[in-house]
Amino acid sequence: MTRKAANTRATMPRGRISLRSETSLAAAVFIVLAALPLVTSGYTIYILPQYLLYGVLAMSLSFLWGFAGILSFGQAAFFALGAYVIGLAEQMSPGLVNPAYLALVGSLLLGALLAAFTGYFLFSAGVRDVYFVLVTLALSIIIEQIAISQSDITGGYNGMFVPRISLSFGAETTGVLSSDSAIYYFVLPVVIGVYALLSWLVRRPFGKVLIGIRENEDRVLSLGFNTSYYKTAAFSLSGAVACLAGALYGTHAGFVSPSLAGISFSTQVVVWVAIGGRESLLGSLLGAVVVSALSTYLSAIIPDYWQLALGVVFVAVIIAFKGGAASAFEHAFGSRFRRD
Repeated sequence: MTRKAANTRATMPRGRISLRSETSLAAAVFIVLAALPLVTSGYTIYILPQYLLYGVLAMSLSFLWGFAGILSFGQAAFFALGAYVIGLAEQMSPGLVNPAYLALVGSLLLGALLAAFTGYFLFSAGVRDVYFVLVTLALSIIIEQIAISQSDITGGYNGMFVPRISLSFGAETTGVLSSDSAIYYFVLPVVIGVYALLSWLVRRPFGKVLIGIRENEDRVLSLGFNTSYYKTAAFSLSGAVACLAGALYGTHAGFVSPSLAGISFSTQVVVWVAIGGRESLLGSLLGAVVVSALSTYLSAIIPDYWQLALGVVFVAVIIAFKGGAASAFEHAFGSRFRRD
């Protein structure tokens, strides 16, 4: 490596992935995913949309935690909220507008508004670090308890059944997304769109300010930036993405229960992102997919010890690679996955 290259690498801002590295790798991953139903079928195509939606949820946390330095244990609350929104909407009688479309848009708005409301008061009051974690953890508990207590609406502990949504254009309905390949190709563009949007934002001045806040918020404040505004905006976008993922999860899984907003699931989301790499959107997406698939496999072969085995994997990855699997990939392939 030349001195110029070494100096260039030494001044690279953390958290920014080059267009020729992660973006090109993401394109390859999405091409493979798009072609997958053409070469296989059955359980893989049925379950993969669920794992991909977990990946969208993980990306919502990666954007917030990896680039703004804000750890949230409340992503599961937004995810469950979106699932309940789509479930309630599907109980409505069809009108001029498809209820499913209203639910998807409504989940985005509801997630964004709830996160903006929560974030505004917390960040304006200077709440940071562990205190913010505790508040978001409480948010998950609150949503879970509301889902349990309002059993007439949500079904309580019994949960709520959610039918598959139908696509329609004007007054004409084109059909229910009942087949595995149909729901797969409905979910995949959403996953790609969310990844593209968040990647674009990270590379914009907005994303650079978030990275600056992560590195040294006091310095960013001294430069005249309203950091509470930027953090509230990031949290709002993160909540909207998580809520949308939950709405799509609800119609794919066909069922939603209060546990979806619980502490256990909230913790799983953090584990996915930590294993995949919190400063990599693609790493977080794949981390959620791989860990979820591994959990399903381990629970089938060692039902009594699968959580222990998964915990060992988590500890091993964190000890070996502080930046998760994305960091391991970067070290293994060097310049092909190097930060600018």
